[in-house]
Amino acid sequence: MADLMKTPLNAAHRALGAKMVDFGGWDMPLQYPTGIIAEHNAVRNQAGLFDVSHMGELRVKGPDALKFLDWLTPNAVAKLADGQIHYTGFLTERGSFVDDLLIYRESEDDFLLVVNAGNIAKDFAWVKEKAAGFQVTVTNESDATGQVALQGPNAEGILQGLTDLKLADIAYYWFKRGVVAGKACLVSRTGYTGEDGFEIYCRAEDAEAIWCAVLAAGKGKGLIPAGLGCRNTLRLESKMALYGHEISDEIHALEAGLGWTVKLDKGDFLGREALQKAKDAGLPRKLAGFRMREKRDIARDGMAVVKDGAQVGFVTSGAPSPTVGQNIGLALVPSEDAKIGSRIFIEIRGKAAEAEIVPTPFYKRK
Repeated sequence: MADLMKTPLNAAHRALGAKMVDFGGWDMPLQYPTGIIAEHNAVRNQAGLFDVSHMGELRVKGPDALKFLDWLTPNAVAKLADGQIHYTGFLTERGSFVDDLLIYRESEDDFLLVVNAGNIAKDFAWVKEKAAGFQVTVTNESDATGQVALQGPNAEGILQGLTDLKLADIAYYWFKRGVVAGKACLVSRTGYTGEDGFEIYCRAEDAEAIWCAVLAAGKGKGLIPAGLGCRNTLRLESKMALYGHEISDEIHALEAGLGWTVKLDKGDFLGREALQKAKDAGLPRKLAGFRMREKRDIARDGMAVVKDGAQVGFVTSGAPSPTVGQNIGLALVPSEDAKIGSRIFIEIRGKAAEAEIVPTPFYKRK
């Protein structure tokens, strides 16, 4: 087995007693001794600190950067202002996903693309290949970059004492460059939890100093380190897609419920023709949220959605929800079964377990 990749915070996690797991080839903390539910609740009610240094950072620069990215991705890159961020996808010609990502606009000719850890090499090669004919350079800054995510209602109060930036002036999905704990950083008001919070990008060698400073600043303010286990339950409650689950090479952007990221009227982009055809024809299947009727039934990704003895769909993600107190999930189901209040059946341990289609997100912060 190949050695697992390590973030700059690996030793810090081990010192904190984290349970480490192989996450897409990375040695990452699943949970700390506090446990997944306590970490989840801390993020919802106070604050949690995540190591997200495994995420990928690609830089696209050059006179054609804006034009290139507006063609490469379905969201309206041309509408971003300097310091603004949006969520989008890398799509195939079929409109399905190579990956999902955030695009940060530094300037008209300089963009930061934040991609999934397991897709860094694939995405880097793909973007470089598509860039042929455009006046751009594409560089992979992932190894040189550290990233931590401070999430939860107390995040701003904890971070403000460590930075020269006025955090209240950074709006949701905007970013600024400044200093955190004496280190040069990019600070964005973003996250993958459904809570307020910040993602702090720094040089890899500065990540541990920032991690330790933020944890120290959060003492007495409910801050605890949080692992990938609660990151998954938090994003599921907030109906945020996970690559390989709600989105993949086999699932296109419209059926994944991500039509809001697809600007069919902006001009040509990769996958546009396929998505326009899919929209015009109507969607045979859709992503829908559900809750299990019985407390003992927990749906997990890959389980079959069945109807009259035949498989008609599948669960993309499922887990007990600490916030909602129910067993919830997302599934790709026939569109006629995706209506709120519809009953679906999921094959769990050889029996058809009943679930109800419910509104999503399952949780929305006030």
